[in-house]
Amino acid sequence: MKPIDLRSDTVTRPTARMRQAMAEAEVGDDVFGEDPTVGRLEARVAELLGFEAALFVPSGTMGNAIAIRVLTERGDEVLVERRSHVVRYELSAMSVLSGVMPRMVDAPDGHLRPEHVRGAVAPRAYYKSDVTLVVLENTHNLAGGTVLGLAETREVIGAAREAGFRVHVDGARIWNAATALGIPASALAAGADTAMTCLSKGLGCPVGSLVASSRERIEKARRVRKLLGGGMRQAGILAAAGLVALDDAIPRLAEDHAHARRLAEALAQARDVRVTPPRTNIVVATLDGRSAPEVAAALAAEGVLTIAMDARTLRLVTHRDVSDEDCRRAAEVIGTVVG
Repeated sequence: MKPIDLRSDTVTRPTARMRQAMAEAEVGDDVFGEDPTVGRLEARVAELLGFEAALFVPSGTMGNAIAIRVLTERGDEVLVERRSHVVRYELSAMSVLSGVMPRMVDAPDGHLRPEHVRGAVAPRAYYKSDVTLVVLENTHNLAGGTVLGLAETREVIGAAREAGFRVHVDGARIWNAATALGIPASALAAGADTAMTCLSKGLGCPVGSLVASSRERIEKARRVRKLLGGGMRQAGILAAAGLVALDDAIPRLAEDHAHARRLAEALAQARDVRVTPPRTNIVVATLDGRSAPEVAAALAAEGVLTIAMDARTLRLVTHRDVSDEDCRRAAEVIGTVVG
């Protein structure tokens, strides 16, 4: 029986429509700015996120690195939540590539608040580094796919503006956040200087992310992309899948959210397990007194693949390639193995 893969929403395979679009894509050399399919994708994402322009990049990690490089100067600090992707899973890229360091704060739901921003304001002194950038992650991965709501987003961006800080939205799964809230993704990026979003996570593309901003900043971002080795040639073959995903994948994200709630209910019934109620497609469970790697291994032996994020934390992620029947079977296995 085929394993039920709940390790991440990056494990999806391109749909038949994506493959057809990729095979038939009109292409050109994108480093020369001549790939029409890439151009269409960039224009479409810029419009959906509410910016003037966008840039197609190979990965979300590169997209975040480019945005931070464009928005900061060496010696600056970046205000982030301690469990943010840019801190935990990007190999200290902000320090290595941009010469800046994170100023980390704790937030139970993973989301910065206006008081965090105001707390980072301090008198300038030549011998101290200053916070100049705030990074918001929406949805927040390690906090269980939590959603920073519209009012909260406006408040924290407003506080950043009052403080003179720039704002980058790590919106790798911003489409999930927008779906959960029933609002356009552009509303969750309004007022920010840059936003990054992934096509290869909830949207199921084989590869690709985009950085959106003003035209002036995107031209700077294009230079940084080249510096990092991210310039691609006939990239329209990849961009074509993204155009299909924007039409096909976003409208069905609510299904993934419903599947995540079913899995969370199964985990919540198990002994010594605490589950963050999922708002989107990520389920995070804390195992009290039990080894997450051992539980993940036991689930895998029964055909349910999950990720142990650390010694006590188990993560399950739903996606297009996990059906309603898969979730039913996975819930039964969880009840047997974890319960």
